[in-house]
Amino acid sequence: MFDHEDIEILSMEEIPLDRDIYLMGQEWMAAYSDALLKGIAGGEWDNVGYISYACAHGVDADSVELSWYPNIFDRFHEVRVTLPRQHFVTCTEMLQYDEKPRIFVTDEWLENYTRVFSAFALVDAIGVKRSLVNGTITQEKLCDLRDKIDAIAAKHEDVSFVSFADSLLLKTNWTVGQWDRPIKNTYEPEKIVSILPELAAAYMTTLGLPIYAVVTQGQNEFYGDELTHTAPTGNHISLNSLGLPFAQLQAIEATAKRAAKVGDHGHAELYLDNSFFRSLKLKFGFDKNAVPKFPYLSPMASHPCHYVFGTFDMVLKNLES
Repeated sequence: MFDHEDIEILSMEEIPLDRDIYLMGQEWMAAYSDALLKGIAGGEWDNVGYISYACAHGVDADSVELSWYPNIFDRFHEVRVTLPRQHFVTCTEMLQYDEKPRIFVTDEWLENYTRVFSAFALVDAIGVKRSLVNGTITQEKLCDLRDKIDAIAAKHEDVSFVSFADSLLLKTNWTVGQWDRPIKNTYEPEKIVSILPELAAAYMTTLGLPIYAVVTQGQNEFYGDELTHTAPTGNHISLNSLGLPFAQLQAIEATAKRAAKVGDHGHAELYLDNSFFRSLKLKFGFDKNAVPKFPYLSPMASHPCHYVFGTFDMVLKNLES
């Protein structure tokens, strides 16, 4: 396959970085090779198979760090993923024909990325330490808050709520659809953001405290539809996710707190991973690029990612209806 001097075969280490590339299942390699050879010989340039849009950011001994764009048609949807070396098959490029680099991956790996992903939010109350010292947080108020969170959760059954009295973790699952398969595209990051004002009202009316939230998205790795798992005995609760997304939430939170402390920016109500922020369906007139972004080092990332910050209202009032 790809037996022509105009077709360049690249190793994993030679994958071009920070450029548009395509991902393709290895099942299409032979057909794509035939199409290229036909086009080079002067025939029609046939479209073959199905591609995913991506961009490589770094290559190490074990993997390629990618930004994957499962949807660029009605939103700019970016997800950070890792392509392990054992699932890299080959990479082709034809610069003289303006054919973008095309990374072929195992069908097993590609199939996994049509399964479940998740969006996560960390919600925390502001001023808890002072309220505890002053004795203004009581058991009665905490129970009242728990009841209000129960009521909010009852309205949003596709979101899991795990609370620690003064803080809260939210998780919602989503899938990437494929038109030729029964898997549907259920990505709706706006959902988890829209709940935050309800939670802010609950914390304010019960504890008299404002909140802030940190939001990101990531791989689920459980490949199931269940948001959580509860053991039959009731004393084991699993969020059905690796701890990596929560480490990412903590990395954003810690970085933002340090930045506010040294005066790089102020405190905010909402902190969003930049890829999550840019995936939101924001109104056409809203300039995403005008929102300042700041670097943070995400776990498993070889280079800094970015976060943006603002208010709940800033995001919600600029969402498409």
